[in-house]
Amino acid sequence: MPVYQTFDAIPLLPRAVVTIGTFDGVHLGHRKVIAQLLQEAEAIGGTPVLVTFYPHPKRVVSQERKPVFLLNTAREKYSLLHEVGIEHIVEVPFNRAFSSQSAMGYIRDFLVGKLHVHTIIIGYDHRFGHNREGDYRLLESMAPEYGFTVREIPEQLLKDVVVSSTRIREALQEGKLENAHALLGYNYFFSGLVVEGNKLGRTIGFPTANLLMEDPEKLVPATGVYVVDVWSDKYEQSYRGMMNIGVRPTVDGTRKMIEVHLLDFDKDLYNSKLSITLRSWIREEKKFDGLEALKRQLESDREFARQLA
Repeated sequence: MPVYQTFDAIPLLPRAVVTIGTFDGVHLGHRKVIAQLLQEAEAIGGTPVLVTFYPHPKRVVSQERKPVFLLNTAREKYSLLHEVGIEHIVEVPFNRAFSSQSAMGYIRDFLVGKLHVHTIIIGYDHRFGHNREGDYRLLESMAPEYGFTVREIPEQLLKDVVVSSTRIREALQEGKLENAHALLGYNYFFSGLVVEGNKLGRTIGFPTANLLMEDPEKLVPATGVYVVDVWSDKYEQSYRGMMNIGVRPTVDGTRKMIEVHLLDFDKDLYNSKLSITLRSWIREEKKFDGLEALKRQLESDREFARQLA
């Protein structure tokens, strides 16, 4: 699966059929757009090409200082795109210079000059170029001169994509996993490095791996306790586990942490990578009346995790 990260790396792709977007999450709405791309390419014997951006454009052009929390890292996104049939991905290095080019320059130098576009599949509301001056109509007007075809993504499908992205983030931040997973089409996941903790969990029979997120700008789900499946790179094996995201109020914690307890596991995980797939919400984080009360609740949580298919 080639990912072209510089313009000079893009080869001449026969009859390139191109769509453009951030595709964060590669959710079911996105997959309908991708299906249109693949169908169009197949119909004309072309090469489907997906153009996306790194970093996320909002990180570059937004006037707000708020961080942009993403559903996928770049590597996760490209893996998901490959799974749904995308073989050629162009990662545009999005910066001020690229965002400041004229709309005409975007068409002439990028779409035609670099991608050699045959067909572009784009939404009616797609904007590009300096001050977002380029749009669907400009592409249509320039198509005859440069010899490409413009295909429109249906308006309702575009609205579904935007709504789905928003609803997925909201559902994850509210602990509504079933809603998020139904819109994603897969279970939400993330990776992290196991770092040193205070080893308090092992004193009550529940040793935990403390995770440092692989990408600090990836969205962290809501505070609470979850059933998870855990892949260990170190041991190349999957384990059932339960995860707590929160401040650990029973021991007067103040810093938000991600802790994972692996069922029936007693090996060393320090400085290794774990990949976490969320399976089910168990409960909210709460303050218990001492460690014994916490232990009893964890035993109940563990049984729930063990019984979940």
